[in-house]
Amino acid sequence: MNLRRPNANEATGTRNRSKDVAQNSGICTVCREDCTGFCEIFLSSFRGREAIYPGPFGEITAGADKQYPVDYSHLNILGYALGAKAIDESNPDKAIFPEVDTTAVYGHLYPVRMKMPLFTGALGSTDIARKHWESISIGAAIAGISVVVGENVCGVDPELQVNDKGKIIKSPEMERRIKIYKRWQEEYGDIIVQLNVEDTRLGVAEYVVEKLGVESIELKWGQGAKSIGGEIKIKDIERAKELQKRGYIVVPNPSDPIVQEAYKKGSIREFERHSRLGFIDEEEFMKTVEYLRRSVGVKRISLKTGAYGPRELAMAIKWSSNARVDLVTIDGSGGGTGMSPWRMMEEWGIPTFYLQCLAFEFAQKLAKKNKWIPDLAMAGGFSTEDHIFKVLAMGSPYFKAVCMGRALMIPAFVGDNIQKALTGRGPGRWESLPMTVSKYGTKPEEIFTTFITLKEKYGKEFEEIPFGAIALYTFVDKLKTGLSQLMAGARSFRLDSLSRNDLVCLTEEASKISGISYVMDVQREEAEKILNS
Repeated sequence: MNLRRPNANEATGTRNRSKDVAQNSGICTVCREDCTGFCEIFLSSFRGREAIYPGPFGEITAGADKQYPVDYSHLNILGYALGAKAIDESNPDKAIFPEVDTTAVYGHLYPVRMKMPLFTGALGSTDIARKHWESISIGAAIAGISVVVGENVCGVDPELQVNDKGKIIKSPEMERRIKIYKRWQEEYGDIIVQLNVEDTRLGVAEYVVEKLGVESIELKWGQGAKSIGGEIKIKDIERAKELQKRGYIVVPNPSDPIVQEAYKKGSIREFERHSRLGFIDEEEFMKTVEYLRRSVGVKRISLKTGAYGPRELAMAIKWSSNARVDLVTIDGSGGGTGMSPWRMMEEWGIPTFYLQCLAFEFAQKLAKKNKWIPDLAMAGGFSTEDHIFKVLAMGSPYFKAVCMGRALMIPAFVGDNIQKALTGRGPGRWESLPMTVSKYGTKPEEIFTTFITLKEKYGKEFEEIPFGAIALYTFVDKLKTGLSQLMAGARSFRLDSLSRNDLVCLTEEASKISGISYVMDVQREEAEKILNS
């Protein structure tokens, strides 16, 4: 059984001609010499490296679709009829799901409270993140969750200003992003700015903390969708040359006369801007954390690590423990991204379920040695309230939140499209409402279930809130309601009352990997005592 079909996928705009496909290669069982396409080999034969990436770039997000042997669907939530946790009494008039407290807290000396155990993925230098930033950041702020500014935002800013040492003086794009979130932020949530190699060299941390009032910095070791640095595509050769001068890796080389000629002829139509690979060292890590705290004045430091193996995961947790890092986000293979190489998204790294099981095991081992454990968060393919429940329960008491990437971007796309169709404004793409939306109404107050609630809360300011932000708020409200229902069913009325005992494994393999009881073994002793009493 092949866990995915190679050589054809919507992400790369490719498909097989035949319905019969060789399982291992993904090549049609009968490959005709006169075939007019359109598998990945066919496309690669004349567009070459362009076929590596999902597309069209700047208009889509892409997520791996490989079917792993075990994932979170192999867990079920265990409900109870006896007792209640984190509420005064087991009273059916008081222990109701609207009373569930979904407030989450992470951080060491300067904790952050969120209305939900949820924050966005890193929204970096991709066009799609830039275009929809207003909706995503305002939506996150009014929903009371944290937002992450991803890597390279300053580095690709066309209006970036640097001094004679190559350090940032001004980045209008970064300033725009931070101001928008802070303008709508209330007592919940935080804005976190991520650093990679180029960001560190540019002095991004110093700039955003000292000039823009940012309090939280995230060091990036990697992400679950790829094991190389971030990338974007560029259509204009002059822009490619500019980014090359700023120190980025740009391929094909826009300074090469042969490449320039190929660009003029039309055979080369785009360039890739890549970040450098990061390499880790314990002493350097400790120095960086100390520098950010003492010299730059950062209040909270987080670490984002990718789907690496057990060695790097152990380093991430142990070093963060030693450095008193506030939050470690662990991103498993199987999530989504803007423009990771498609085969890499499908084929590299430890899948999210397995990675969280390892992280729990490692945190538990350190805790037994009386080591301090940083707050942990999981990322990598989450989109629903049951995902949140399962991650927090399986990782209890160490995991405090879930990072959602694509799932928190989609509402912004939907809302912005609705706004474009109804008003003609914003970054949306729709000229008119599709039937999937218009069946609910043709006015925003008819379409969005939270429209009137938000309008009442914000008054005149409500007119400044884009529909994409309303959509994101509405989606988070759905997650909150669903999570509250699941928690009430497990008779847990506060997040910190969730435990591994609230889950069962549907397969013995999942039980072996996670250490959570197999469904036919759970509560057996208690049941036998009742039967024999």
